[in-house]
Amino acid sequence: MRDSDITSRPRFLPFEMSEVWFRFLTAILGLLLAFGAALFSTVARESGSLWGTLIFSSVALALATVVGLTTVPYLARRVAGNRIRDAFDYDVTRVGIVYVLAIVLIGIATLNTGNNLLYVIVAAMLAAILVSGVASAVVLRGLALDVRLPDQLFAGRGAPAKIILRNRRRWLPSFSISVVPIKSNKPPRRWRWEPATFGVPPGLPPEKQWVTLRDLRLHRVNENGQAPAAHGIFPESAYFPFIPAAREVTAEMELCFPRRGRYRQDSFGLATRFPFAFLTKTRKVSLAREILVYPPIEPTDEFFEALPLITGEFETFARGRGDDLYRIREYVPEDSARHVDWKATAKSGSLKVREFSREDERKIRIVFDNPGAGAVSKKAYENAVTMAASLGWHFSQAETEVSFVAAGHAGGGGIREFLAYLATVDPHTAPSVLDSLDVSDDYNVILTARPRGSIPSNLWASSYFIFIEK
Repeated sequence: MRDSDITSRPRFLPFEMSEVWFRFLTAILGLLLAFGAALFSTVARESGSLWGTLIFSSVALALATVVGLTTVPYLARRVAGNRIRDAFDYDVTRVGIVYVLAIVLIGIATLNTGNNLLYVIVAAMLAAILVSGVASAVVLRGLALDVRLPDQLFAGRGAPAKIILRNRRRWLPSFSISVVPIKSNKPPRRWRWEPATFGVPPGLPPEKQWVTLRDLRLHRVNENGQAPAAHGIFPESAYFPFIPAAREVTAEMELCFPRRGRYRQDSFGLATRFPFAFLTKTRKVSLAREILVYPPIEPTDEFFEALPLITGEFETFARGRGDDLYRIREYVPEDSARHVDWKATAKSGSLKVREFSREDERKIRIVFDNPGAGAVSKKAYENAVTMAASLGWHFSQAETEVSFVAAGHAGGGGIREFLAYLATVDPHTAPSVLDSLDVSDDYNVILTARPRGSIPSNLWASSYFIFIEK
């Protein structure tokens, strides 16, 4: 069978169905053996054989425990209907494992002794599991989730996000609810069998576990043969101990991402252990959220070194009419007589004129000449992206008209559009923007990885170059 045939029907694969039947028949065989061992333990007890009773009881307990921990949860997840399975997810807690083991022990003692009181105790303990499942399902019903993300977020800077949980029921409150992120996986490429290890108690190192079992499970893998992964927005959960009826509660969480990029969360989970903590029941909520993390704009050493040079050359380029005096120089025939500085002329004996900086025409253009893949190292590329974002943010906050040019950037817009472009930009093989860059009244700040000898000569007089290291 081809891989495409397998991935087209991920829920009802032939391999998966054969595994289900194998698990089912194995569970039946294990339970029959456990029942037979329990009967033999009863016969041994009645015949007065203490060791025989101990051995057969231990075998029955071990077989029932193995079946209960490895096969029953697996089959239960597949017997439930698709709607219930998609809506709720069950995880057995450590408390639940200990509780089930206690039920098994008391059940074996009940079979051996025939004590009616023990039958009542076992029935009450099983009923507690049923009540726990029903109560947890009830507290998860009628809850509406909303997630509000910040408008802008820079890498390395924290920003608050809000998680709002509303109880739409008029009379019943909800207890002990956690909003947990659910990772978004890419569609599976193919399937294969892989060994899986199950230990008791779970979550402990192998050397500290009582029992370690290995079996084969069907796993979804991508083309590279590894489990698919995705970058979510929320790294941790938010806990709500009590949600009143017909009310909403809010929890604030600080989001902080170390790297720029696009982050997406397709779904969340409402989880609870109420009331007895035997099971962690999770209801999936389809709520897609996406956020762009802009490059960091924290001033670096390279930024502080380049900024005074850029400002000085920019002021030199932007001299002309204005209110701020730039310099006093010799008169040329093209100068207007109203710019003559008569005091300086009287002191020097020759005509002097004043030059002013053009505050009303302060235009700067940030040019990010995206290098090709492999042209520079990853660290140098990220430093260049950070420098472009920092310069754009700095000049956009000043009284300067800023424009942006980059390959794949539509141009126009403001600093937000440029930061959004830098958030997801990667090296590519598109032609350099310097060959088609027109000379205008704007002063250019160009970040490029091209050699100095390949720079168009008409750009040197009106540009400041920041060369990206290899």
